[in-house]
Amino acid sequence: MKRLLRGVTILWVVFRYGLDGLLLDSFQKPWLRMLSRVLAVGRKLDAPRGQRLREALERLGPIFVKFGQVLSTRRDLLAADLADELALLQDRVPPFPAEVALATIERAFGRPVDEVFLSFDRKPVASASIAQVHFATLRDRSGVEREVAVKVLRPGMLPVIEKDLALMRLMAGWVESLSADGKRLKPREVVAEFDNYLHDELDLVREAANAAQLRRNMQGLDLVLIPEIFWDFCHPEVMVMQRMTGVPISQIERLRAAGVDIPKLARDGVTIFFTQVFRDGFFHADMHPGNIQVSLEPVTFGRYISLDFGIVGTLTESDKEYLAQNFVAFFRRDYKRVAELHLESGWVPPSTRVNELESAIRAVCEPYFDRPLKEISLGLVLMRLFQTSRRFQVEIQPQLVLLQKTLLNIEGLGRELDPELDLWSTAKPFLEKWMLEQMGPQRMWRELRAEAPHYAKFIPELPRLLYDALRQRRPLDGQQQVVRELLEAQHRTNRLLQTIIYGGVGFVLGLLVMQMLVRLRIF
Repeated sequence: MKRLLRGVTILWVVFRYGLDGLLLDSFQKPWLRMLSRVLAVGRKLDAPRGQRLREALERLGPIFVKFGQVLSTRRDLLAADLADELALLQDRVPPFPAEVALATIERAFGRPVDEVFLSFDRKPVASASIAQVHFATLRDRSGVEREVAVKVLRPGMLPVIEKDLALMRLMAGWVESLSADGKRLKPREVVAEFDNYLHDELDLVREAANAAQLRRNMQGLDLVLIPEIFWDFCHPEVMVMQRMTGVPISQIERLRAAGVDIPKLARDGVTIFFTQVFRDGFFHADMHPGNIQVSLEPVTFGRYISLDFGIVGTLTESDKEYLAQNFVAFFRRDYKRVAELHLESGWVPPSTRVNELESAIRAVCEPYFDRPLKEISLGLVLMRLFQTSRRFQVEIQPQLVLLQKTLLNIEGLGRELDPELDLWSTAKPFLEKWMLEQMGPQRMWRELRAEAPHYAKFIPELPRLLYDALRQRRPLDGQQQVVRELLEAQHRTNRLLQTIIYGGVGFVLGLLVMQMLVRLRIF
């Protein structure tokens, strides 16, 4: 019944704000346009269509607001008026009253706000779908006065999200049972992934932990700033972090006037993304312009400032290796290898013919190489790849949904900063270097170091085990038999060690030769 009521509410909001006409008008069929005009009779729809769309998404709640935030980064797919209005969802969602925020803070820490902070600005500096942010000052455990940003969770979020997720699960079940592509698309698993990430956003301690991990990962890169977390002042409903000062990345003219190298900023964004994905396997997955600023401070001039860490993506080693090989194969236009990787990973049925899949992928990707970003739409590429995957029954991988979303965000950001950016040539050197590190002696040495503690604990036990075996009280024949068995075991061990040593030397030499061949092929 709750799902039914929520479904009716969504339909009412769509009708109330005239979104049905917005959809029907996009079709070319005359009878659909006529239906749109008939449905508009008696309704007062004076507000611009972009404003109506934004207000409808705000009315429907946080899940729909996040959908609008993602859409706002794709100006190549939207009309300018729609994109401008949806951009307001990035940091201008209507705030909740300051009294509610104060009550939440006092409930979390069990004392008045004036005892927690030296000062607290009642007016929120930013408001989003899940929480809003206030500036404040506090005294840290060292007694130093610090300027901080206080993130406070919106009240009553869990019931709203649960209703929408229940409706999405119902719709996913319909898609899976009624659509021929339902099983291949795995809609239930995709909704389950979305469920996990949304619930993670409702726990601000988890978000603080995400920020701390990203801060550690990015320390040596010197391209992005992550705020410090004040753990003494963190709670599931309240998070306190270092106050960051920067210019929103959407204000490009202001950045250019301040002397920021905009093309370099675009290249740095690509480097940050690929570093987080392929080096760390832990990436910021909500990189819309409302969450990104640029520092103008002299010491950190031109660096990114990353905010809002409620949604992060993770990749396993096998995911990273598979994706990197796919990217490198794409950059080299080795479409046969891309097809083979799909087959090896089990993403396509074993009966798939490699040459047919190779030909289909070539037809999608080849027209987009050697073009600047302004002439490429990854959204269009992904749509055509989706059509190809439908033909070859490719199974959608739910764990990569966040990565696809983030890649589209990065493309939208790069398009705004530098339309001349060549995404392929910017990413190719990074990925090829990463692949060399994965195949070379560095990886073998890392794995040896990782496994060393496991085997090291057995080495000290060997003399005792040998001594215990020799000290066993058995008849003479039995002792001789034990000695013979020990000698045979020692001979086998010696032969095994020789084999391992020779094999290891041969393996290292083979790696060196292979690395030289790979470098020759690259350069």
